[in-house]
Amino acid sequence: MPLKLHNSLSDQLEPFEPLIPGRASLYVCGPTVYHDSHLGHAKTYVSFDVILRWLRYRGLRTFYVQNITDVGHLVGDADEGDDKILKRARELDQEPMAVVETYMRRHFDAMDQLGVVRPDISPRATGHIPEQLEAIDEMIRRGDAYEANGSVYFSVSKDPRYGELSNRIAEQQQEGGRIESRGEKRDPRDFALWKRAESGHLMRWRDPFSGWGYPGWHTECVVMSTRYLGDGFDIHGGGMELKFPHHDCEITQARSLGKPFARYWLHNNMLTIEGQKMSKSTGNFVTLHDAFRQHDPLTVRYFIVSGHYRSVVDYSESALQAGRQALRRLHQTVRALKERLPRELPEPAPEQHFADFRTRFEAAMDDDFGTPQALAVLFDLSHEVNTALPQNPSAEVVLEAWSLFHQLGGDVLGIIPEQLEEQSGAALDGVMNLVIDLRNDFRQQKDYAHSDLIRDRLKECGIALKDSRGGTTWEPEH
Repeated sequence: MPLKLHNSLSDQLEPFEPLIPGRASLYVCGPTVYHDSHLGHAKTYVSFDVILRWLRYRGLRTFYVQNITDVGHLVGDADEGDDKILKRARELDQEPMAVVETYMRRHFDAMDQLGVVRPDISPRATGHIPEQLEAIDEMIRRGDAYEANGSVYFSVSKDPRYGELSNRIAEQQQEGGRIESRGEKRDPRDFALWKRAESGHLMRWRDPFSGWGYPGWHTECVVMSTRYLGDGFDIHGGGMELKFPHHDCEITQARSLGKPFARYWLHNNMLTIEGQKMSKSTGNFVTLHDAFRQHDPLTVRYFIVSGHYRSVVDYSESALQAGRQALRRLHQTVRALKERLPRELPEPAPEQHFADFRTRFEAAMDDDFGTPQALAVLFDLSHEVNTALPQNPSAEVVLEAWSLFHQLGGDVLGIIPEQLEEQSGAALDGVMNLVIDLRNDFRQQKDYAHSDLIRDRLKECGIALKDSRGGTTWEPEH
């Protein structure tokens, strides 16, 4: 079946038809690097990482651009607050670009730990100031933007379709929903393309309006996406919270500049923490570096992949614990297959034994990247494999299953890393033999409370003990 995705612009499921056959161009709004990346960033970038991986799995040649916002993202929605990076630089008593470098590196480090494939290009807003000024000048020339007291604003009233992505058509927007602006805006709904820099402003560039200024937030993505992907490209992605105003502002600027812009808009939903929206003010703000102190990054990735990208996922210790146990079961199956592989691997044969699992997995992913259903297929495959292994299947069967796990669970979902191939099961076998011996000692002493405790705790970890006349064995629980 063809790949279908939910286009936020039409709010419908649509077949994906690339602008250039065999290729897919993708732009995703990147982080504003003024603080450590948090769990919400993980939700966004793991989700789009899986989307990117699936496009590649489907044989498309991808070109992926994800920007870095290092200027222009103002605190608040009224175009009047401090730049987030400048505000953070003052708090830390550092140069703004030192703040940017620190948190940009820490962001990529966190993404690497999550197994997120790096973009082909990560352009920075400060590196594209001349292009932004050119675009702003063009919008002024076309009559869609205006200069006021050294700043430049986009005139929302010029575009009757403004707000179509978020379903907030301009005429229906409540002006009272935005903080009162300076008197220089013609309409409170207008948004800043360029801001006049006050004396002493650390982040400023020469401009033709007041002499010194700095960019607004929304123009950078229009400039950088079209600079690297062309005036028309396939997919624009980002978090649901960016629909308004950021993406609406992008679309109206692109329309003003005569650019076809993105054909498909994809938005991932938010991550909550124990049912509450993540917020520093409520104390439930969790950075990725803090999360990784408690949980393996691969467990965090599994937790995100187990939910659909357009659904809200709720982060909790119990959810992460359940994810860790589920992921361990899959890994145990892959390790069991690895131990059965012959030293010299035969040439891959056409799939004969598990082809139906691939078909079901592909159908799930082609239906708007349905990762929960795709994961369910992997667990069904795990059950099938664990049922077959005691019957000493042929090397071809073992290789087929092992390859399938790595292609679907590894290459696509990113939850079965390559290093599992190099891990020996000897250490785990030794630990399990010790635990089984200890349990047998408790049973001989008729200390059934401790004996049962060992069995139950192992079951919670996804390991089943099998008692028989020949002794006790263990295996991943189906």
